[in-house]
Amino acid sequence: MVERAKGPQAFRVRGLDCAEEVAVLKRELGPLVGGEANLSFDVLSAKMTVAPNAPASAEQIRDAVARTGMRAEPWQDDKTALRGEGFWERNRRTVLTAVSGGLLLAGAATHAALSGVRAAFLEEGAAGPPVVAIVLYTLSILAGVWTVLPKAWVAAKRLRPDMNLLMVVAVVGAVGIGQWLEAATVAFLFALSLALEAWSVGRARRAVAALMALSPPEARLVYPDGREETVPPERVPVGGKFRVRPGDRIPLDGRVVDGAGGVDQAPITGESVPVQKSPGDEVFAGTINGDGSLTVESTKPVSDTTLARITRMVGEAQARRAPSEQWVERFARYYTPAVMVLAVAVLLVPPLAFGEPWSAWFYRALVLLVIACPCALVISTPVSIVAALAAAARNGVLIKGGVYVEAPGRLKAIAMDKTGTLTLGKPAVVEVVPLNGHTEGELLERVAALEAHSTHPLADAILGYAKDRGVSVPTAEEFRNLPGKGAEGRVRGTLFWVGSHRYLEERKQETPEVHERLEALSKSGKAVVVVGNDRHVCGFIALADTVRPEARQAVSDLRAAGIEHVVMLTGDNRGTAEAIARQTGVDEIHAELLPADKVTKVEELVAKYGSVAMVGDGVNDAPAMGRATIAMAMGAIGTDAAIETADIALMSDDLAKLPWLVRHSRRALGIIRQNIAFALGVKAVFVVLTLVGYSSMWAAVAADSGATLLVVFNALRLLRS
Repeated sequence: MVERAKGPQAFRVRGLDCAEEVAVLKRELGPLVGGEANLSFDVLSAKMTVAPNAPASAEQIRDAVARTGMRAEPWQDDKTALRGEGFWERNRRTVLTAVSGGLLLAGAATHAALSGVRAAFLEEGAAGPPVVAIVLYTLSILAGVWTVLPKAWVAAKRLRPDMNLLMVVAVVGAVGIGQWLEAATVAFLFALSLALEAWSVGRARRAVAALMALSPPEARLVYPDGREETVPPERVPVGGKFRVRPGDRIPLDGRVVDGAGGVDQAPITGESVPVQKSPGDEVFAGTINGDGSLTVESTKPVSDTTLARITRMVGEAQARRAPSEQWVERFARYYTPAVMVLAVAVLLVPPLAFGEPWSAWFYRALVLLVIACPCALVISTPVSIVAALAAAARNGVLIKGGVYVEAPGRLKAIAMDKTGTLTLGKPAVVEVVPLNGHTEGELLERVAALEAHSTHPLADAILGYAKDRGVSVPTAEEFRNLPGKGAEGRVRGTLFWVGSHRYLEERKQETPEVHERLEALSKSGKAVVVVGNDRHVCGFIALADTVRPEARQAVSDLRAAGIEHVVMLTGDNRGTAEAIARQTGVDEIHAELLPADKVTKVEELVAKYGSVAMVGDGVNDAPAMGRATIAMAMGAIGTDAAIETADIALMSDDLAKLPWLVRHSRRALGIIRQNIAFALGVKAVFVVLTLVGYSSMWAAVAADSGATLLVVFNALRLLRS
């Protein structure tokens, strides 16, 4: 009795490069592990995961993988995992393809030299090629089909024909009727198309791996006694301190404890301008320190940095198949057997029903098998998806699966939370109004002296505003907090108080003019801090949650990108919501909403528009995000929950990434459709040419290889987004 593995088993599969190999592994391993549903694949990382409690040991799984011509080994989740590959493992497909091509040329040259050019390339004659040419052709064929023979054998045993079996049958059939040159040409061109496919996936794989390469291999660990030592980042403990010199990459996520300067966060967030950092600010692994020396306290181990999580999630995202990928996979599942049936019909019907020559229709049936190879079609979509995922990650947009690459391109409406999405999410001073002979500086000095004792966000905003204007903040003496009202204290010998509009009314120091002005500010969504003394009101300071500078342009760009409706959902009061709506240009607002109310509004939008995104902070808006077609987290840096829960995480606080994402998604959709249409179009043309007798095996394979190459390069254009 086989002992079931208690947890999931992960393997690196050498030779796993495309969806067709995934299908082969599913066919071979499915019965062994209790069904194909117990297998998951990440082609980008060449990773296969077997579900927990699968009725198969690791040794049985490795043996089954070996029967397909691939090799499985235990998964190592570190950068050294791929370094154990030898030259043959890394370059086997390339070497065999080159050998096949070289032997094909040698065989053709020998054939032409011994039998004449006409006999070699136009009509081989009854005698066939010379023995030496046959040997060279045979070796060329073996080199070309060597890597696909095990997969073809598995497909034949399971009675599930695939493109590997189609090619082997076509090659063997060509040899059977004496078409040695064509058989060798088919084998070489098929090997070339597979090598191109592996190269294209490798290119996308390297694009994602480049993310992890952003993390430097060393960190300057600072010991409590001040000593410094250069160590691998893995040796820096959480809570340990490390120093980052000017121009160095930051090795770990952390919090600045000493030093200041600009940090280039473009590798993580896509921001084009360095972000100023000072003690207390967060920094992220892979970002580049500017001209200041920083001492940073580590907040996460190297395996859990924001950069590591992004890289891991981009890799995992490939396993979440896009609708186009799923369609192509379903199509190929029925397409390949259907073509084999058609080839048999082409072979049998004309000779039996109409007395046509067997040799001519046998050849056409073989050509049809070659044309049927779905290589270009199968590769067209996954390479596009991987390229789109990698390009988005480089632009600070983390897309959590292939399914979410296409979804933004189909959006009709977007709902946005207000606080932290359309606005910066923190109050800022927008107006200072001194009264009764006081100056702005005096007003700020007195309010700041009293608010220095508070930790309220409004107090922080006022203190920051005063500091920016060079106001010196004296110490408030005899300070006394007034719960629910405000505070009072003596500043430079005079007793002052600060409080709300309600506290001012309670003190009965309000004039009609002041009341009218404060009411107007309140209705426009501003919070007001009033300051006064025993004689009169000295003035007041208005604060508001400020709109993001790019918000209005982002909303306009979303409409230009094809979004029909932009809605703001907020729990804030209607006055504030309307003020923000006027500044941002959104189409519709819903204010004073509880979380359940936001869910209802999103459901109404989905019912009306079909495809709707909800943009929020990934935590407070989680219920509404869960009901939307796509959940997008805004400003996911530093918010672990946002990265984990959203379908798409915008890694910087930049609303301009939203219209970019919509355009990027539509571009990816366009390229996928181009590739599918082109791949199917080429096959349709050659099917017609074959049936009327105007095609040959080598031309069919050349067309298929050319189509594969073109769809690959077309897909890789997305990397330049």
